[in-house]
Amino acid sequence: MADKIEILPVSLLESEKTTINELKILAEELKLEFGWHYLLDLSWIIGNLDQIDGQKMIDAGAGTGVMQWYLANEGATVISIDRESRANLSPRFRRRFNVEGLREDDFQEKSKYPNNVSQSSLKMRMANFVDAVSYETKALTKSEGKRDTGIVFIYNQDLTELADISENSIDAIVAVSSLEHNSPEGLEEVIAELLRVLKPGGALLATLGAANGEDWYHEPSQGWCYSEATLRRIFDIPKDVQSNFDQYDQLFDALRDNRELKENLASFYFRSGDNGMPWGEWDPKYQPVGIVKIKAEQ
Repeated sequence: MADKIEILPVSLLESEKTTINELKILAEELKLEFGWHYLLDLSWIIGNLDQIDGQKMIDAGAGTGVMQWYLANEGATVISIDRESRANLSPRFRRRFNVEGLREDDFQEKSKYPNNVSQSSLKMRMANFVDAVSYETKALTKSEGKRDTGIVFIYNQDLTELADISENSIDAIVAVSSLEHNSPEGLEEVIAELLRVLKPGGALLATLGAANGEDWYHEPSQGWCYSEATLRRIFDIPKDVQSNFDQYDQLFDALRDNRELKENLASFYFRSGDNGMPWGEWDPKYQPVGIVKIKAEQ
């Protein structure tokens, strides 16, 4: 693996079809929906990982997204980092996967029957109970319970201060369309901290928003779109590493014209104007770019 910077082409939907189908199945089982370009992001990152099984990995800005569960399914130990708390993670995740907290307060253990949690509303308790019964029924049908694969450690923390993770301790780091919620200056801090904990020779793989020219802020999604120059500077991508930014317009036209992405927008887009595709109207304003940064050997 080597450093890379690449606007993600819609041709990934065909070339990475096997991985994409696996992601769709897992997301359906977990009742998750994809961001409008996430199938490109996820499949590109997975396709650029040299190894998953047995690796100690970080999913940076993970939320409850599908990437961490996919990696754990493939045998990785995943540290799932996000500023938002996942201490009360839904039973549909905790009953299928081995989940723990990196610190005591990062993840609250639940009783087997989550409807007995007194502080929950009746509606929430019933929803959790249905989740639990639904998953356990499927598990019995498949003659399996929690999978004997990887583990996900929940770590509720800002990416600029990973004090509980030792330097040079992580095999690989992935970040799926999460780092763009930092200004260019803030992104520098995040990348410096991620590289601190990454092992020499390890890979940081991230997808972000790409700008054709100057950096700019997309208000509805509250995310930055970064120029090639900014990304090369912040990720320290050498000048001799080729990119496809010279094809920006052609790639953007292909993205706008792609029916598969256009006709399969997640339901959450239609409920709000504060997202990457306001009110569910197909009108891409940016396109995703992928970065691979290999930490230099010491």
